Amino acid sequence: MRAHKPRPDPNVARVQGLVARILEDRAVTKVEDLLTPQGPGLRTVQRLFNRYVGVNPKWVIQRYRLHEAAERLREVPPPDLARLALELGYFDQAHFIRDFRRIVGRTPAGYARQAVRR
Repeated sequence: MRAHKPRPDPNVARVQGLVARILEDRAVTKVEDLLTPQGPGLRTVQRLFNRYVGVNPKWVIQRYRLHEAAERLREVPPPDLARLALELGYFDQAHFIRDFRRIVGRTPAGYARQAVRR
């Protein structure tokens, strides 16, 4: 069995590091925020995510930021939606609301109201 064990793939650790950075660094709101002068370029990062994660890096960033939005919307009082949208990397509140509703199943305001009642 050991003879068939695959060799360690350095790209696995690279992708794990990028995903960890997305999770930990809330300033990462777009794929370009992951790029460093000594690291891989944009297209390489996109290919690495597609191969090793199964989705593109933009999708991963968006999911983590929407999780963050859900956490913040449970605060009392909830944050201003326009400001929250900008902090999460959205260009406008309408796109944020659309993405949040698509993923969570309700608008951010509706989610915040329900969270307060609990």
